[in-house]
Amino acid sequence: MNNKIHNPPGVPPPFGSYSHGVEIEPGKRVLCISGQLGVHEDGSVPEDFADQAELAFRNMLTVLESGGMTPEDIVRLGVFLVDGVDLELYRGVRHRMIAASVVPCSTLIYVPRLAFPEWLIEIEVWAAKPA
Repeated sequence: MNNKIHNPPGVPPPFGSYSHGVEIEPGKRVLCISGQLGVHEDGSVPEDFADQAELAFRNMLTVLESGGMTPEDIVRLGVFLVDGVDLELYRGVRHRMIAASVVPCSTLIYVPRLAFPEWLIEIEVWAAKPA
């Protein structure tokens, strides 16, 4: 990540693979990616959380790549999970799909449900790269 990380003294250190703040430097293109789901192109949805999580990351990475960017360009990661028991599975998939070394700003929220009841995870991203 070529953006400036902010983990200042006076706040607790991050509790995982994220940063408290990421400053997008002047002259960069910004790509905002809507919430990506564990849904196949044909609309089918895996029943298993881990399969949905991997597919949601794969879909997000496909959009990221279409913008000429890589996981290292991610500056903000927003994740919505339907069930707290899936947290460790999510972390494993995240580290495998985008690497633990990618430490964007991040928020993870548990929600009672997403737009359709079979959806278990949604991932939104902001990325920035030199123009």
